Amino acid sequence: MSREIKNTNMKTISICLIATFFAFNSLFSQDVLTKKSGEDIQAKVLEVTTTEVKYKKFDNLNGPIFSILKSDLLLIRYENGSKDIFTDNKKVEEKIVSGKDFYLEGQSDANRFYRGYKGAGNGVLATSLLLSPLVGLIPAAICASADPKDENLDYPSSDLMKNSEYANGYRQKAKKIKQKKVWTNLGVAFGINLVLILALSSGYSY
Repeated sequence: MSREIKNTNMKTISICLIATFFAFNSLFSQDVLTKKSGEDIQAKVLEVTTTEVKYKKFDNLNGPIFSILKSDLLLIRYENGSKDIFTDNKKVEEKIVSGKDFYLEGQSDANRFYRGYKGAGNGVLATSLLLSPLVGLIPAAICASADPKDENLDYPSSDLMKNSEYANGYRQKAKKIKQKKVWTNLGVAFGINLVLILALSSGYSY
């Protein structure tokens, strides 16, 4: 009977941890304005006009309204996963013929813009906590070996992705980022389960 109670308690705690994890994620969901300088602004976008974007800073939603010219922005990544990309075609063309190392540039941009790993990472974490880390190994291995889908790459410019070196650099770096997130989340699940087992074992040691 004590073993059944222990298993029930473990499942209850795991479910609570998962609920807390996703509540934490949703609580801190935010829009991100990425300037052409590379700076990110955590914000809540209020309005996008023909020339500017109006927003409030995410850490002060009751504060003043700010505005930024669209010409100063590279993209807006909204909390629901959609994005607006602002591309200056002339600058992109200059960039393409400038002789830069596009492979390294693609890897650098993947570090800045790629966020498509979140679905795979969260799925592995949820599976590992709800069932067990051993079961979580299956989706972890599948997700880690699969290349990120094009629609999840979040690249800043479709024009740059036409350059094969840039695209290869971006895709390879994105896959590495995805793999790291998946295996990290599996490790987190292992750690949480180990703590639960030790805590429950000590609680029933009497």
